[in-house]
Amino acid sequence: MRSPKETPVSMLTTATGALCGLFDELPDVQAWIKDARRRYFWVNRAFLLNYGLHELSEVLGKTDDDLSPPHLATHFREGDEAVLAGQTVQGRLELVGRFDHTASWCFTTKRPVFDTKGRAIGTAGITRVLDAAQIDQREDIRLGVVISMMTQRLGKAVTNAEMAKAAGMSSRAFERAFLREYGLPPRQYLKRLRIQTACRLLVDTRESIASIAQRCGFADQSHFTREFRRVTGTTPAAYRAEYAAANVPSAAVSVLSTKKRKR
Repeated sequence: MRSPKETPVSMLTTATGALCGLFDELPDVQAWIKDARRRYFWVNRAFLLNYGLHELSEVLGKTDDDLSPPHLATHFREGDEAVLAGQTVQGRLELVGRFDHTASWCFTTKRPVFDTKGRAIGTAGITRVLDAAQIDQREDIRLGVVISMMTQRLGKAVTNAEMAKAAGMSSRAFERAFLREYGLPPRQYLKRLRIQTACRLLVDTRESIASIAQRCGFADQSHFTREFRRVTGTTPAAYRAEYAAANVPSAAVSVLSTKKRKR
């Protein structure tokens, strides 16, 4: 029973603190709250660990532009803007970056945060890592079979018609559905996926840039370099030189906290 001295506001504050504490106990779920300007207001411990950070103060007031490569930050911003505009982001499959500048497939849900007058003043979200090999087996992932096809055939040509057939749709219906779900046309999304996979290989391996270009479906190293620069603002060689050392968490903290990203 509520104490006579407790008010609904004080109870809500206490409950919010308890809920945040519970989210800190979930090791495989990242959770966050942002304001309308996309600045982080609160994150849980799993979120901090994912970005190689230690304290909430290190992320407060920052945006995804401070924490993620530009091509991922743009995707997150588009999702936030969609939520603030009244759209639903429920169980969306997306790539979420880590402190080492690689990324993992995650299952993301976002909701608007309203003030007392019903106005959207921010967003709240949760995401958890998925096993990439099981994406096409999850019926709750919309167009998951297509994402799986893109991942498995990253180094080979894949057409919209083939992806539409896998999804059991006409080409036009598939393209509309994909754009609505992921915010990009299928071909553009595939190109971003290839670039992000290349980022992981540049950071995690010493494989040659020419070999990475071939593995990720680019015609040659020159084509890869042009597309990589267009999306990330830097070259594959420069990206490797700057971020390979960030595989060490302590170095990543320095990179994320003090260095300005190249655009």
